[in-house]
Amino acid sequence: MMTLTERIKAKALDMGYTQVGICRADDFEEYIETLSSREDTYDFYIADKRNPLVGARPTSVDARAKSVVVVAYGFSHVDYPKKLAQSVARAYMARAYNPPTDRINGARLQMLKDFLEENGCHVCPNITLPDRMAAARAGIATYGKNNFAYVEGAGSFNIITSIIVDAELDYDEPTMERPCLEGCTLCIDSCPTQAIVAPGVLDPRKCISFNCWYTQEGRAVNVTTHIPKDIREKMGPRIHGCDVCQEVCPRNQKVLAQSTLKDTYLELLATKFDLAKVLNMDEGYYEEVIKPIMYNYIQHIRYFRRNAAIAIGNSGDAGYLDALMTAATDEDELVREYAVWAIGKIGGEKAKTMLHRLAETEKNEAVKEEINEALSKIDQ
Repeated sequence: MMTLTERIKAKALDMGYTQVGICRADDFEEYIETLSSREDTYDFYIADKRNPLVGARPTSVDARAKSVVVVAYGFSHVDYPKKLAQSVARAYMARAYNPPTDRINGARLQMLKDFLEENGCHVCPNITLPDRMAAARAGIATYGKNNFAYVEGAGSFNIITSIIVDAELDYDEPTMERPCLEGCTLCIDSCPTQAIVAPGVLDPRKCISFNCWYTQEGRAVNVTTHIPKDIREKMGPRIHGCDVCQEVCPRNQKVLAQSTLKDTYLELLATKFDLAKVLNMDEGYYEEVIKPIMYNYIQHIRYFRRNAAIAIGNSGDAGYLDALMTAATDEDELVREYAVWAIGKIGGEKAKTMLHRLAETEKNEAVKEEINEALSKIDQ
């Protein structure tokens, strides 16, 4: 007869999780010390309403916390459509990160929690753990220099979820190590914005993913809607996340080579995805094409539109100028500002004429400043 631990693991694997491990709900002191020492760059996260420094001491939130069941869902097996993959990171296309319960991956997680409850475990809610460290403590993940966790069978293309329960379970041996190739710095060297400042050390404000979705009004302390222009230039076509540091990693090459399964739903979305449509989208296009794979962080259409303007500007394609002109006369000043930046980035005589026309009617000071700067660059 299987033990409770064995039943939990069998159930998680039966549900489709790639790996499952269990560790004690002890304090994550190393995480607390590391995060606290980087307060100058992680102040926005430390002050987050999820209270990560508090959650890293699970029993301080819920005295019943005894064990952490850690599951990893791998999504490396899919051959993601290139049209989407150049703009959207794999984790979001996989629809597995923080999924709602009416989506298949959210339903899977809820079913696992229900199973735990049905088998006598109280699931402790509202505790934010350092999931990657929990996975290493539970023996199912190792660290990478790119700050991601790697699990067998999926590389770093995985979503890790920690479930805290009040039961004493059987614990796995930790794998808290970083078995990267000695001397390898491909992830550091390839990061478009040089956000990985040292092995395992990230400057989040330089990270493309951070700039795609943390830069929302009211999203976090000390973070505005402004994306620095030097970062914009390096975002390329990306509007939601970035996979570069994972794509170049030697530890991921085996799973990437085996990414052959077509996701029919993503193939369908790829036929409808267009940056010009994202730039000027309405609620209908958002609900049909964008929300299904990008519901994770961005809470308002205006930020997708802003990001699309940046991606279009970086394309250098003058064929987008008419769509940008529409956006540059939008009622949302944020959309106008970034559309103007994109017009100036594309440049050329048509862009110059458009900017002069916009300058005649624009009232917002930030947008007017962007118009003047764009014109000066074209005239250089």
